[in-house]
Amino acid sequence: MINVTGCIVTHNNKRTIVNTIKTLTECTKGVSFRLFIVDNSSTDGTPELIKKNFGELDNIEIILTGTNEGFGAGHNFVIDRLDSEFHVIINPDVILRDDIITKMADYMSKDPDIGLLSPRVCFPDGRDQILGKRDPKLKYLIASRLRNEKKPSKALRQYAMLDDDLSKPCDIENATGCFMMLRTELFKEIGGFDQKYFMYFEDCDITRTVRKTHRAVYYPDTIIYHVWGHESKKNMKLMLVQIRSMFYYFFKWRCAD
Repeated sequence: MINVTGCIVTHNNKRTIVNTIKTLTECTKGVSFRLFIVDNSSTDGTPELIKKNFGELDNIEIILTGTNEGFGAGHNFVIDRLDSEFHVIINPDVILRDDIITKMADYMSKDPDIGLLSPRVCFPDGRDQILGKRDPKLKYLIASRLRNEKKPSKALRQYAMLDDDLSKPCDIENATGCFMMLRTELFKEIGGFDQKYFMYFEDCDITRTVRKTHRAVYYPDTIIYHVWGHESKKNMKLMLVQIRSMFYYFFKWRCAD
């Protein structure tokens, strides 16, 4: 049986976290699965709620960092604890409806060139989320912020590869961090996420890093359902965090190129 680990980083996610963990544990049956939950100093009772509902499960470990150093730092917190073949990055607001973790692990096992696998991402009502699959460019990011879901602009269509055949697996440049599976050995080799990103763009960054040696692949035969609250559009502080991350990403990869 394939050994898979997963990690959820939480910070005040009381509203969604129970459904996420519940569907993960109920649906994941075909692999040996261990879930780490790293709490970045929640103040809304998230850790207590998790312990109340899932504290008796042997395959769930709750880790309290006592601080909030960001998304990537939270995920990197478990690197030294990983002994799996594959590792899954999981947002605290996703829902599974079937055993996609087993399906993704089986798929990656058959092709050692794949370093990262990204599923199809839908809203809970089944509509596809329009997410970037190409390397970010300023025109793509502007188009994404000004998006019209019913009539995507040309730039947004390019960014999300909407005019490509997304009905079958294909290589992508950029994978969303709400749910991605990586080879654990590779995740360790690259040192996990770049912790200079507090939040936002760390998924673009790690996908690009993975692509130096392996393929990043979109696998539409697996679906996760993502609540996706567009928080950066509602919260000025988060918008500034996103802008800072954007500038760091462009500076870093401009220099790398």
